[in-house]
Amino acid sequence: MKDALEQSFDIFYKKNGLELPQIESIVNDALHHSDDGELYFQSVINDGIVFDDGRVKSANYSQNQGFGLRSVVDDVTGYAHSKEFTLDALKRAANTVKTIYQGQSTHQSIDPILTNHQLYKDDDPVGLISFEEKLSLLQNIDSYARGLDPRIIQVSTSIGCSWEIIEILRKDGLRLSDIRPLLRLNVSVVAQQGDRQESGSHGAGGRGEFHQYLHSDNWQHQAKSAVDQALCNLESRPSPAGEMTVVLGAGWPGVLLHEAVGHGLEGDFNRKETSAFAGLVGERVASPGVTIVDDGTIDNRRGSINIDDEGTPSDYNVLIEDGILKGFMQDRMNARLMNKKATGNGRRQSYAHQPMPRMTNTYMLSGDHNPEEIVASLDDGIYAVNFGGGQVDITNGKFVFSCTEAYKVEKGKIKYPIKGATLIGNGPDALTKVTMIGNDSILDDGVGTCGKNGQQVPVGVGQPTMRIENMTVGGTA
Repeated sequence: MKDALEQSFDIFYKKNGLELPQIESIVNDALHHSDDGELYFQSVINDGIVFDDGRVKSANYSQNQGFGLRSVVDDVTGYAHSKEFTLDALKRAANTVKTIYQGQSTHQSIDPILTNHQLYKDDDPVGLISFEEKLSLLQNIDSYARGLDPRIIQVSTSIGCSWEIIEILRKDGLRLSDIRPLLRLNVSVVAQQGDRQESGSHGAGGRGEFHQYLHSDNWQHQAKSAVDQALCNLESRPSPAGEMTVVLGAGWPGVLLHEAVGHGLEGDFNRKETSAFAGLVGERVASPGVTIVDDGTIDNRRGSINIDDEGTPSDYNVLIEDGILKGFMQDRMNARLMNKKATGNGRRQSYAHQPMPRMTNTYMLSGDHNPEEIVASLDDGIYAVNFGGGQVDITNGKFVFSCTEAYKVEKGKIKYPIKGATLIGNGPDALTKVTMIGNDSILDDGVGTCGKNGQQVPVGVGQPTMRIENMTVGGTA
């Protein structure tokens, strides 16, 4: 018996002059000699409001839909996509992807093993809450943030919602579908003291219900965090420079872990042996106690997915366990070529993009130490609580990250905030210099977006408080 989502797709196909048997026949013919492939259909609605300095700066609403047809033979991919879901467009796409065939494939593609888990509700964040309610929320945040301190001179708030529906059809007739809500709330402020101005920002998001953001406890926390960061930066001094011990805070600082280590654990880089971790499965790559996982199965999280964009259910994947490299994140093609199991990490930005191995929610598990104990252990170093942008070289793991909130620590005491600190190092090397791991592992508040090969996907990052020895800190002092 068909579920409601399949029935809605059937109705949509008919409205476009198509019948499901017709579509399946074209897909079966196009992928007949392939090792793998699928027809991927996506419909997405985006809605957003930016409220800046007491007025609506922008409001947008867009709806986009289309399909991508992919055929994979060995490591060669044929891909065609169109925003028109018509019989002619589908036939043209099929003729395009068939051009990669050079004979009958000898590889066997195994279908995804289905599960029944649902990690988020299918409530529509775009249509269920009116424009007026969203605008009222942003106005309340603006007023509240300005009232926290007279030094706040500018406030910018925004809310973004998306409502995505996908269906995947494989050549054997298997149908997989998902509805993916996504929300993000952001607050940015500017504080001024004398001639000096500093900024602060904080946000939250995920695949939960919009109504939770209407609760004052939620949005007031975001506003207060942004204000606290800006006021802290007003008191900051130039960062020292040199090699020193660094304590990274819990949660969002896991973005460094995501960039400097996570990308190097994606299957494509390791199959091609361009990752610093290539060929090291089973070997020690981090200090004892370091366990890193990628988990797409956490309820309502920004990086969570019921199925990936190839139809593989998301999973809890242990990448590094107690310092030992266990495996990589895989899409279907790289898993097949490496003789491994697909891990539910085949993701794409939209129907116009091909899937590839991508992270979902990537984080380090907790250790045994209290966070206060870790900070108190610092004789002379810095405590980095928040990060901005950074750069990473996947081939060797070298990274440069800027701190947006950090503190100088002397003899176990936080002395003063610092400005202009950058952390410079090598991801795999930094993992071997972890000497203390906190018992407070958390994920970020739900604002992460990951870029790879020009594609953007929502992700989660996280870690506990941890101490790393001998890191290079760039500063201005």
